[in-house]
Amino acid sequence: MPAYNAAQYIENTISSLQHQTYNNWELIVVDDCSTDNTCDLVTRIAEDDHRIRLIRLEKNFGGPAGPRNVGVSEARYDLVAFLDSDDIWHPQKLEKQVDLVESPDEFFACSSMIDFEDDSTIEFPEIGQVSVDHIGFMAQSFRAKIPTSSVVVSKSLVSKFPFEESPNYKAVEDFHCWLRILNAGVTCRKVREPLLYYRKSEGQISGSKLKMMKKVFMVHKNYPGRGLLISILFTASHILGGLYFRYLRKGM
Repeated sequence: MPAYNAAQYIENTISSLQHQTYNNWELIVVDDCSTDNTCDLVTRIAEDDHRIRLIRLEKNFGGPAGPRNVGVSEARYDLVAFLDSDDIWHPQKLEKQVDLVESPDEFFACSSMIDFEDDSTIEFPEIGQVSVDHIGFMAQSFRAKIPTSSVVVSKSLVSKFPFEESPNYKAVEDFHCWLRILNAGVTCRKVREPLLYYRKSEGQISGSKLKMMKKVFMVHKNYPGRGLLISILFTASHILGGLYFRYLRKGM
């Protein structure tokens, strides 16, 4: 969990992890030099739950890529899950995804998600048998289908393809990471049921459509083997698909 000035929401986010039906986990909160009381809150929670660790970075990375890479390197388990400090997990999230594991060495999974703005609107329906879609490299190229806070992936796999820490990749470092993993021949198993609740708030860089369009185009244009026209095509399909799913469907 990368955290930067996350005091407003981080307690609710950690609570959603503590209420998981799957209990064999550790939480590594990587604080990116917060100037609010984020660290105090996490320290207090960790005193009562020793599965939680706080790592305080000495320099600010300016984005979640660096803290995520640090968290992966510090993880003690074979599987790594990502959770942003303002998102919420369904209580059965980890249980349902861990049930899909066949080989932890090449495991990669995500789930559908629902957008929310007010915590009081969140409901957690009981989830029985899950249905799964398979996402490959071309599907992800046409439209981002993998919500980062829903991902569970093997530590060895994501260590081979770390998040790009360059400021140019801020807000698309995850999209870039998943593309590289998928291009290596690994398929992502996406649970159709929404296991992630994604908080929409003011000031999110992903909320600026022009900035995101430029960044998505940059990822495609810089990706090996892609020319200008195919980069434009993938960028257009990415933006149009994102508008449909985020504003009409209210989820992904």
